[in-house]
Amino acid sequence: MLDAYIYDGLRTPFGRHAGKLAPVRPDDLLAGVMQALVARSKLPLERLEDVIIGCTNQAGEDSRNVARNALLAAGLPATIPGQTVNRLCASGLAAVLDAARAITAGEGELYLAGGVESMSRAPFVVAKAESAYQREMKSYDTTMGARFPNARVIERYGADTMPETGDNVAREFGVSRADADRFAAASQANYARAKADGFFSGEIEAVPVSTGRKTPPTIVSEDEHPRPETDLAALTRLKPLFDGGVVTAGNASGINDGAAALFIGSKAIGERCGVKPLARILAGAAVGVEPRIMGVGPAYAIPKALERAGLALPDMDIIEINEAFASQVLGCLKIMKLAFDDARINPHGGAIAIGHPLGASGARLALTAARALHSRNQRYAAVSLCIGIGQGLAVILERV
Repeated sequence: MLDAYIYDGLRTPFGRHAGKLAPVRPDDLLAGVMQALVARSKLPLERLEDVIIGCTNQAGEDSRNVARNALLAAGLPATIPGQTVNRLCASGLAAVLDAARAITAGEGELYLAGGVESMSRAPFVVAKAESAYQREMKSYDTTMGARFPNARVIERYGADTMPETGDNVAREFGVSRADADRFAAASQANYARAKADGFFSGEIEAVPVSTGRKTPPTIVSEDEHPRPETDLAALTRLKPLFDGGVVTAGNASGINDGAAALFIGSKAIGERCGVKPLARILAGAAVGVEPRIMGVGPAYAIPKALERAGLALPDMDIIEINEAFASQVLGCLKIMKLAFDDARINPHGGAIAIGHPLGASGARLALTAARALHSRNQRYAAVSLCIGIGQGLAVILERV
């Protein structure tokens, strides 16, 4: 069992690819959230042990330790260290879990943990020549997917793209196109309902985006990716990405920009400062699965984390499974023997509506789940993400 607590957190709005947040560097996106979170907290900055940030790309402006660069850009003391972790789509949750484990081990009382991704600003990368006068040039778009893949891994496990893995899950676990579209429509509707209720205003920090030297900045204060007008009929009209497949642009997550940061601390530091935490981090677990069906990782990570927490699926009031693809979430539900319309699943909508800035999503999910336990007066939440190349990560939270 872990013994660490989520005290507070903020995130940026999540922007569309090439959208309103595209002009902002990832380290600046994260720095703004850090500044706002530190400014409103009563927790003592001098006790901050480390800044741990998840980031998936790390090929451009987020290279060379974006955690350290962001904390310096935020004006935090240079004496505070920072490290960047990469567990692909679950990097933000991995950062939260790493902080919780360090606190449980007695290695500090207070951490800043979170994640960031600017998929809009992901660069192209070019390989060096393998020989003199080589006429072939290999280049990759680092926005998402593999670059410089290992031939031995491809030989053993294939080279399925992320959408192809979503179709693989659908075929293997009997998820239909109609199932996926219904789930996607529900994600949009749940998000729209939560937004109308004011739920997300409590976790979003607006981002000023420069418009030039002589004009005021544009203030981005709302998620840009949701499409509240989306209904089942509209989703049904979309063509699948691959012939005979289930995955479409409408029942998959977006390509997005965003950042999130949370204060993770010990029970003692909150008591000394008179700050009440949102939730206790009870346990976490990672698993590996076949890369071709990477989306089912949460179906095995959640039970493993629950066992460590001494709990079971029926105890969970909220179950957050990141919506890389609707088919992938539904495959997880089939494995865990849960109904497709289980009201505990992503009750405020998921990445199909909100978006999925890869490194930030796990931290966003932890923050959303912790806040939701309070707003709904519930006790336990499971938070989980699937991970490219075949992994799953899960964390169990308890409201305090």
